Amino acid sequence: MSIKFAILGILSWKPSTGYELKKIFKDSTFMYWSGNNNQIYKALVQLQDKGFVSSEVFHQDGAPSKKTYKITDEGLNELKEWTMSSPEAPELKKTFLIQLAWSNVLSNQELNGLLTSYEEELKIQLVIEQEKRRRARYTPNRDDREAFIWDMIYKNIIFSYKNELDWIQELREKLFENQVRKEKEKLKYEVIEKNHKRYIDFMSAATPLKTEDDALELVALCGEKDTNLLMLHHNTLSEDFYKLKTKVAGNIIQKFINYNVKVAAIIPNSISQKGKFKEMALEINKSNSFRVYDNKKEAEEWLLK
Repeated sequence: MSIKFAILGILSWKPSTGYELKKIFKDSTFMYWSGNNNQIYKALVQLQDKGFVSSEVFHQDGAPSKKTYKITDEGLNELKEWTMSSPEAPELKKTFLIQLAWSNVLSNQELNGLLTSYEEELKIQLVIEQEKRRRARYTPNRDDREAFIWDMIYKNIIFSYKNELDWIQELREKLFENQVRKEKEKLKYEVIEKNHKRYIDFMSAATPLKTEDDALELVALCGEKDTNLLMLHHNTLSEDFYKLKTKVAGNIIQKFINYNVKVAAIIPNSISQKGKFKEMALEINKSNSFRVYDNKKEAEEWLLK
């Protein structure tokens, strides 16, 4: 895709500086091009030379002047003509498929490691795209039709990751049936539907949560099950979680916050009301991201609130 048409599209939405255009491109999954940020400014110069955009310099007190670009009538016609051109077929170039094609040179353990790594990356990207859709930071919504079109674009990207996840999981299951079964047994959870909402009730784990990677695995599970609500039971948390000097609790909680996962932890008073952990529990319970309760009823009420 030519970066020029992406720029014209954004400017048809709103006037922008080169820096603002860079931020939009960086956040976008589907408005991509091959090149570096300098190409944005090069493309803007070329578009201005052709009369497709105009610019105006604004002077600011106490800050550098900024140049804002906006689309012209000629640029809008150029954008419309390109939008009406015949669409290209979707690209199916995936480096991973080339790796997989020749993966018979690997041992079972090496191959499983490759598939697992790809699967975890897909899960994280799925969570990222779901968060982008939720935030809709750079989504024009000048009318209902445009808002719907952009939401469906995000939905297309999310479906692509979900379909890829279904495929990689089927591949792993058929290649390593026994190993996949054992991995599933490590995590015991239930997806609960209640009050028109869905949450994951994470009941037990072969290895209690101890690292940020463990938290990311649950973040990915939430993305896979299309929810950002998670309930943890005290036995799923490692002993180090309750020792604040290890920083395990802080790191895990922050990871959930970063990925917008709302967590209710059910921890008995005999544990949560001791020492410095009690102080942390009192403080964290002021937030809307992670809270500690001593019973499931209250935890669920807050989670679904």
